[in-house]
Amino acid sequence: MFVPVPLADTRFEILVDAAFGARPAVAAVGLPAVSDPFATWLRAVALGGQGRYAAARAELARVLRQRPDPVLSSLAASTTGSLLRQLGWHAAASGWDGRAAAMVLPGLLAVSPESGATSPDRVDAACDALTGLAADALGLGRLDLAARLLERVRALLGDDETVRVRARIRLCWVRAETALAGGDAVRALSHAEAGSRLAETTLSARHRIKSALLVAAATAAAGDHGRAAELAEAVGERAAEHGLLPLRWATAMLGSGVAATPEDRTCAAAEANSYEQMILHLGGRFRPAGTC
Repeated sequence: MFVPVPLADTRFEILVDAAFGARPAVAAVGLPAVSDPFATWLRAVALGGQGRYAAARAELARVLRQRPDPVLSSLAASTTGSLLRQLGWHAAASGWDGRAAAMVLPGLLAVSPESGATSPDRVDAACDALTGLAADALGLGRLDLAARLLERVRALLGDDETVRVRARIRLCWVRAETALAGGDAVRALSHAEAGSRLAETTLSARHRIKSALLVAAATAAAGDHGRAAELAEAVGERAAEHGLLPLRWATAMLGSGVAATPEDRTCAAAEANSYEQMILHLGGRFRPAGTC
């Protein structure tokens, strides 16, 4: 997990902790006011994790209006794509992820593989953009394209799992989702568990919880609904503890399919609907079925 260049005051530490650390719920209480573009991006990441979509989009728009360096501009664009994709707008997200990739792929070979260890660089941004494009392709039913894009990410990351851990976790997520979409539950579970192992080496509560959610989903796909329901319940509790509304919604959606009894499934579906209404109130508009 990269550690961005500090802003020389405690506001920076709070923002990093909210975006990529152990206290994402800080974003629900209030984040420091900042003008630095990188800190503004951190605010957007933290707000998005809480499901505060309108606020996150506003912060990302601020970053892009300031026209910072290509790396930060790319990160802001791919984060915009991520927010759209979370709500089902894969086609729209692909435009932002493509824009993000175009900002950093030129000249990428000039970047040292280790140079992102202390701050995000072109490789980090390119991995975000390409992983996002793979997830977009997956959502549009283009599994072969998703697999090719993920292979490009793997090649950029190399084999040392101690560097660029955040990008490796995201790669595992989309690899697991691609395997699930292809009907290969065993492979999906392997990728999900690999992502979870990596996430446990970081301070990021959000990455650990989402990784655990993917393990639960892959476990369900493998046919062990009882175990998947247990895992989903634990994930839901952790997501609630940290105020991670989008993950609470996704976990409730999973629970509505794997809970042990019809009553429990109905309860989970009702929870998912209540979280969806909360997300709508916070500016998150889900893509209606049958639209792009």
